[in-house]
Amino acid sequence: MVKKAPSAGAGEGTRNPHRGGGPKATTKEDPADPAQLIADLQRQLAACRAERDAGLAREAALAEVLQTTNSSPGDLTPVFDAILEKAHALCGVEHGALVTYDGEYFRLAADHGMPQFWIKQHRQPYRGSDLHERLLRGERYTQLADARAAAETPERRLSIRAGSRTILMVPLRKEGVLLGLITAHRREVRPFSDKEIALL
Repeated sequence: MVKKAPSAGAGEGTRNPHRGGGPKATTKEDPADPAQLIADLQRQLAACRAERDAGLAREAALAEVLQTTNSSPGDLTPVFDAILEKAHALCGVEHGALVTYDGEYFRLAADHGMPQFWIKQHRQPYRGSDLHERLLRGERYTQLADARAAAETPERRLSIRAGSRTILMVPLRKEGVLLGLITAHRREVRPFSDKEIALL
């Protein structure tokens, strides 16, 4: 007896759709390069360590200033000197000043590396420049990227003569009232970054 050939399509209901030439299932993207992941983590760790070190440096500087304050009752000069020295050390600045404000005039209280003619001039009460006015209006800081490119003023002429190019002013306030400011001067044109400004 001759057997009948199976009809076309017989058994197709149980055929594996992924066998033979059928389309294969797509796979997920390969994971990122392990070496790149390690490099990224190392950069993040370095940034965290830098922030931690900056915070510890600020705390140490504040502790030294408070110690100076406690050991110099009635004499604020050592206190001003300590504040200025520690503020400049935190952002690597070698020139600048701490200036007080009495509600009408500014006056130099401490300096760091500034020439004698500049010191003598700023020991006298003065009104200040437009940069000082901006601090009086409440700005968080003022910065002159290049003194030689700024508008002509007596303050600018003194700064240029002192060798200053980039100048930063950071206010000292109490309950929103301006009590003074710290200045940082660079002999080259190199504006201060947000991180450096925060350290002051």
